[in-house]
Amino acid sequence: MPGRKELPSTLQRSPEKAQRTWIEAHDSAVETYGEGRRAHQTAFAALKHTFEKVGDHWEPKGRKGPSDRQAARGAGQRPTRTAGGVDAGASKEHLYERAQQLDIPGRSSMTKKELVEALQKASRRQTAKARTKKSS
Repeated sequence: MPGRKELPSTLQRSPEKAQRTWIEAHDSAVETYGEGRRAHQTAFAALKHTFEKVGDHWEPKGRKGPSDRQAARGAGQRPTRTAGGVDAGASKEHLYERAQQLDIPGRSSMTKKELVEALQKASRRQTAKARTKKSS
């Protein structure tokens, strides 16, 4: 199925460039691997090189490159946990600014790892809330 019809809701609320990146990577992956989970994972991996998840949508990253250890390892390696779209490779200052943007309490005393985890949690919560609103 073409990527435009498979576009996840978080991308529907994101910039057109993020949507195009995901769609093009998805459609290419479908040609290579067939429809399904692997095509979606490939599309998200491509997206995470230039975008990061902020709340219920994706925004351009300040730098290009992998967003977490799993993305840096590449395909064909044994999977590890991802950062859920959060740019875990960004500086602590950047993560703190994103935490400010999402109004995460206690952010000033958090370590970098704690900021990544808090951003993941806040993004999941906002995405779930946005999906609930859409279905109502």
